[in-house]
Amino acid sequence: MRANRSLLLVLFCTLATAILVHGQTHTGYISIDCGAPIKGIERDIVTGISYTSDDDFITTGDNFNVSEEYNYPANPNLPYVLADVRAFPKGDRNCYSLKPSDATDNLYLIRASFMYGNYDGGVNQKALPEFDLYLNVNFWSTVKFKNASEQVFKEILTYTDSEFLYVCLVNKGRGTPFISGLELRPVNSPIYNTEFGRNISLVLYQRWDTGYLNGTGRYQNDVYDRIWSPYTPDSWSSIRTTEYIDVFQSGYSPPYEVINTAASPKSEEEPMELLWTSDDTNATFYAYLYFAEFETLETNESRKMKISWNGSPFSEDPFISPFEYSTTLSASRSFTSDHLISLQKTEDSTLPPMLNAIEIFTAQSLDEFYTATEEVQAMETIRSTYKVKKVWSGDPCAPRLYPWDGLEYLHQGCRPPIIHRDVKTANILLNDNLEAKIADFGVSKVFPDDDLTHVETAVMGTPGYIDPDFGIVLLELITGQRAIVRTKEGEKISVIHFVEPFLETGELDGVVDPLLQGDYSSDSAWKFVEVAMSCVRERGFNRPAMNQVVSELQQCLAAELAREPERSSEGNGDREVD
Repeated sequence: MRANRSLLLVLFCTLATAILVHGQTHTGYISIDCGAPIKGIERDIVTGISYTSDDDFITTGDNFNVSEEYNYPANPNLPYVLADVRAFPKGDRNCYSLKPSDATDNLYLIRASFMYGNYDGGVNQKALPEFDLYLNVNFWSTVKFKNASEQVFKEILTYTDSEFLYVCLVNKGRGTPFISGLELRPVNSPIYNTEFGRNISLVLYQRWDTGYLNGTGRYQNDVYDRIWSPYTPDSWSSIRTTEYIDVFQSGYSPPYEVINTAASPKSEEEPMELLWTSDDTNATFYAYLYFAEFETLETNESRKMKISWNGSPFSEDPFISPFEYSTTLSASRSFTSDHLISLQKTEDSTLPPMLNAIEIFTAQSLDEFYTATEEVQAMETIRSTYKVKKVWSGDPCAPRLYPWDGLEYLHQGCRPPIIHRDVKTANILLNDNLEAKIADFGVSKVFPDDDLTHVETAVMGTPGYIDPDFGIVLLELITGQRAIVRTKEGEKISVIHFVEPFLETGELDGVVDPLLQGDYSSDSAWKFVEVAMSCVRERGFNRPAMNQVVSELQQCLAAELAREPERSSEGNGDREVD
């Protein structure tokens, strides 16, 4: 009888929650079916989400349907938004403009969906497209595919205090960018907090529903519309309950369908281990673990666990899951490629550890800044004054291409000349076609007369970059470091002082960004470093003119481009060392 009443209560609460959430969940949602053939709103009968066509969010691109073999009815389980795409064969960058209902200091979940599905007749089947995804002016992720049917989802959590959010697809010369769906969800609770506050975004690495066995889940009562993937290794057992669990107390509000399942090790004395390897040793990972004890324990029973991440405590020991309501633990780790989260019972625990779900994110630093309204107006004025014909999509200042061209134009090609006075990686550069771009003209200076060689001006700029700022930018590019480098001892030094010891000993590998993995010409790399160091000489009159810098950098670029045929013909043989 008690079980029947309990089941009835669960059904009632689930129904009531579903009705409540169904009325509230979609507030503030932006759901776009990219490439939809019919303008208007269509409802996905599986998720209950209403999608609109993308005509009101972007003006460029062409609409296509995926080929019949990947579409309905041949693929009955195909997610609604993946049936068609919008492709962008023209332009280096094409941006969707999203206007959240309340953009003031809010956290948003943004998800972009992709499936190639031979939408272009299989033109790219042998070399599937690869392109970059940007959020505003900051890199988000690279989109690539293993095969034509692969479904790719990119998800990011980010704060914004601007009126618009721009989601941009950037052509990197490896196929035509396209997109299938775009979704924005407001996250109103103060959750997913980090020590960096609003200065980073969180890019989803994995979201696992541990203990669930029936495939990927997306639930109408998930207020943040997250997609949960099942994860139950062979060494784990799956546990499920129909008892009521309060999922809203912590603010993370995982759906009941996720929290009412859990995983536990089959061997009670063995730990539960979550392992993954990152290609980026500098990446910072954030993990959010979900727990809810739903088994009624006897007075002589206990479930206590020690949780560690790469050997360091994840939380205070021991951890005890709360009964019949969910809680979330979070932690972060950096500067390692191999990660291991371990959950193990304590010596005095009678029951093994139990985990309901986990989310893992990588931190994406917001190094670049979107262009302020007044700066966009300044860009428009410059475009009008100098008859620039280029039309931009999204923020006018990203992504950067070859910034030295723009600076050389401002100094010597532009009439009248403009001295920017705050060159840094966060400010983008501009040429006469607007192909290289620069932002923040608020401290720039115009020479009123070409014959004048000196203009009096106050000291301007950003710490770490102030004169000689362009040389600092070049050193950032070649080293992969920031203008201010934090040493292993925690000391903050200029990137100039970071480079100098390696130059004294001739260690080029210590200077060049390790992500290049040695795939560069040592001659062109040395030339690049020499140019950068010449631009940071203490006295300005000892530094080269910008046209000379451009000439030297173009030689470096030409040397690297000349190596492309060599790369493509290398095969698996030994590589010749430059």
